[in-house]
Amino acid sequence: MKSMSRVVKASLLLMSLLSLAACGFHLRQNVALPPAMQRVHVVSGNLNMQRGLERALAASGVTVEDHGGADIAEFNVPVAAFTTETLSVSGAARVTEYTVRYHVEFDAHDGTGQPLVPHQRIDMQRNFSYDATNTIGTQAQVDAIQSALNDDMVQAILFRLQAAGRHPGQTAAAAAAQDVQPASSSSTH
Repeated sequence: MKSMSRVVKASLLLMSLLSLAACGFHLRQNVALPPAMQRVHVVSGNLNMQRGLERALAASGVTVEDHGGADIAEFNVPVAAFTTETLSVSGAARVTEYTVRYHVEFDAHDGTGQPLVPHQRIDMQRNFSYDATNTIGTQAQVDAIQSALNDDMVQAILFRLQAAGRHPGQTAAAAAAQDVQPASSSSTH
């Protein structure tokens, strides 16, 4: 009886793993960054962006430093801003859809001040429907969208850094366009 239970459990586990592999699910791997970025100091006015970048860089094997200095790359994010805009209005002059936009600008320099990644910008957005009967949930929905956009933005920045490491003679944006075909960064929730 127990051996039958083990066989059933093992076959269910195997089927689950095969299903995940078939649907294209893959664990995220560490990002291969430029060699000059093994020690990095992150500067950002947006604390959530800074924390997300520091965690992702540390997960990629980079030493994140609290202060800049010699032989420490500087990753600068001077702009990381959210905006919310109205997309549509009902016949009763009530807002029915919003979009949350996230605009980030960044650059990176090695420990000697030489540019590793030139000044770049990435824009992302998410659309969501507004329910006039559930106004309490609206701010929670915006917060969740902003959190998801921040996570997506960190990954997009890491892809740009990885492209800069693979193609040091090109701009990271041009290399990223060659390496990865961008998916739509807009979705409706």
